[in-house]
Amino acid sequence: MRKQIAQNRRNTFLAILVFVAFISLVGGIFAWLYGNISILITTAIIAAAYALIQYFLADKLAILGTGARQIEKPENPRYYRIIEKLAEDARLPMPKVYIIDDPAPNAFATGRDPQHACVAATTGLLEIMDDKELRAVMGHEMSHVKNYDIRVSMIVFGLAAIIGLISDMGLRMLFWSDRDEENNSPIGVLFALITIILAPFVATLIKLAVSRQREYLADASSAAMTDTDDMINALRKLDTHHRPMRQQNVAAEALFIAGPLKKSVISKLFATHPPLEARIERLENAKK
Repeated sequence: MRKQIAQNRRNTFLAILVFVAFISLVGGIFAWLYGNISILITTAIIAAAYALIQYFLADKLAILGTGARQIEKPENPRYYRIIEKLAEDARLPMPKVYIIDDPAPNAFATGRDPQHACVAATTGLLEIMDDKELRAVMGHEMSHVKNYDIRVSMIVFGLAAIIGLISDMGLRMLFWSDRDEENNSPIGVLFALITIILAPFVATLIKLAVSRQREYLADASSAAMTDTDDMINALRKLDTHHRPMRQQNVAAEALFIAGPLKKSVISKLFATHPPLEARIERLENAKK
């Protein structure tokens, strides 16, 4: 576990470094075009400040971006008590508990450390899972909390979200510059092309900083905390009932126990999670 926590700290630093380097690269290009080094310095400072802000605010943005709402025990005693017992067994502080109104079965955890953690489950998950299976799924999420997976996932969410916004801004600039040739700025077109080409690539690099191995580890940790068969049954139900979530958020993909997006060739290529079938197979092999 100490090795995993150390790796997550390295990956958090790596994601921030890649983000700051990308924004600084864009600033450096404009500094070269205008012959003004202060543009590069200012851009780098802003990027570093934004990354620091994300460290403290990305979990709140993730909650907002997924449509989750916080609940207390009276609203859903069954779900809340399962989280309480898991926190007690894992010797972790009680996280904030959220529900997402969505028929797609899924769950996630976020936060910068166990003292500031949040866990969320969709209404679809709560409906199809029995108590043992729900305990296994949320045990998986609590394992992410204990292993500090939530920290790197949270940073990835925040940085990937802003890079996606920058890429979208580049597309809009290119679109409008084509329509208004009289005010067409070569610098604006250059910025648009840079962001369109590089932003998705950089966002993917940041997302890949989230190790796919963490899902195997969280599955195994939950199986040890609860029961291997319960974890296997829960993953099978997730596989059988899988469907895209209604509120699509590419940046939040790494947070969830199962892929929340529509399946495509590209999504499979850059997936942050191993296939559910592979995760089931690994747990079954561990029983032998």
